[in-house]
Amino acid sequence: MDVDGGRRMFQRLGPSSSSDNSSNNKQQKVCFHWRQGKCTRYPCPFLHSELPTAANGGKRAHQGFGAEDNYRGGGGLRRSGNYNFSNSNTWGRVQSQQPGSSNRTVVKKIEKLCNHWVQGSCKFGDSCKFLHQWSTGDCFTLLTPLEGHQQVVTGIALPSGSDKLYTGSQDETVRVWDCQSGQLAGLINLGGAVGCMLSEGPWVFVGLTNLVKAWNIQTSTELSLNGPVGQVYSLVVGGDLLFAGTQGTILAWKFNVAANCFEPAASLKGHSLAVVTLVVGGNRMYSGSMDHSLKVWSLETLQCIQTLSGHSDVVMSILCWDQFLLSASLDKTVKVWAATETGNLEVTYTHTEEHGILTLCGMHDSEAKPVLFCSCNDHCIRVYDLPSFSERGKIFSKKEVRAIQIGPGGLFFTGDGSGQVKVWKWSAEHSPTS
Repeated sequence: MDVDGGRRMFQRLGPSSSSDNSSNNKQQKVCFHWRQGKCTRYPCPFLHSELPTAANGGKRAHQGFGAEDNYRGGGGLRRSGNYNFSNSNTWGRVQSQQPGSSNRTVVKKIEKLCNHWVQGSCKFGDSCKFLHQWSTGDCFTLLTPLEGHQQVVTGIALPSGSDKLYTGSQDETVRVWDCQSGQLAGLINLGGAVGCMLSEGPWVFVGLTNLVKAWNIQTSTELSLNGPVGQVYSLVVGGDLLFAGTQGTILAWKFNVAANCFEPAASLKGHSLAVVTLVVGGNRMYSGSMDHSLKVWSLETLQCIQTLSGHSDVVMSILCWDQFLLSASLDKTVKVWAATETGNLEVTYTHTEEHGILTLCGMHDSEAKPVLFCSCNDHCIRVYDLPSFSERGKIFSKKEVRAIQIGPGGLFFTGDGSGQVKVWKWSAEHSPTS
């Protein structure tokens, strides 16, 4: 792997144990350079976190952002707790407050990020009528930005058991970050725009133009998977196969242990335009395309068993939750699909946004309740409770967020169109007081 050691130093993602004792001596002023992601002072006399507010409260991580927590890589919701999703009538309905559950701050509906604050030049301070924070609601805390990419971040991968975070961009590079220090550990020049990334076991896969790169982080093996024509937009593993969404075709490879290589296994045709999103649930694979359709594939026969035609624009993202399928589109809708008695999927609920939707990510909050991250092309991620779609908060970025990745210990990562990666952590919610 052509990895150059990172020369640029970024501030640590969390104070060391020795610095914890002196944190109270810091000036109660936020470091201007930290806000811009450029502070190189360690220790810094100013705060490397926003002043405590209802929106950005919580403690900072003390060991970088790589604390192990029985983490298994990947993204999406897994069924847990006593949440009744089997009734399609619960979608879009706010559930009554359960005794002993947390009271949450009501999110204001009129919110706009201050552009001058983003540039570090707002003169109004606390009296500014626009937001001076990267999120609303009491759900999560921004730990740090990771600066370096020059163009849109299209992939984020955190391999299971690894202490490195991989981020890919259309600037033709993959950056490797040390999770314990928050510093750039390596820079990989690929010579082509990164379309997507995926981690599975010890492997990191990178979708490029006419090619998929595969790196084994345990053995340092580097492989090139040929076959794609045009940009590889999406990658997913189903069964013992690796699938790649390309221009109208889904290609599949199978790993040959004896030869230590990935061999072509199948070519799935059906979409008329590029396949931009893939997800596996059970023994099915679901694909979304620029042709506005979704297709359901059997992982046993690799045949298309149903075509879903509910969207009127590009299907950008798909998410599986138990027996439901969620699809998001540039037509500004999230559609919830459920199986009928015949086994076919039909739309059971439609959620509408004001802007086109770029990506979905499902995860659990600090109370293990399912939530949906919905990134739109207005540079904002809206966070919803499921199945009610009641808003929990918003996350703002300099440009649109196209990559979201779940991490261990309540961490998650976002990558936006400016090339900035942000590290977030779910805030612990307090029990209601009498």
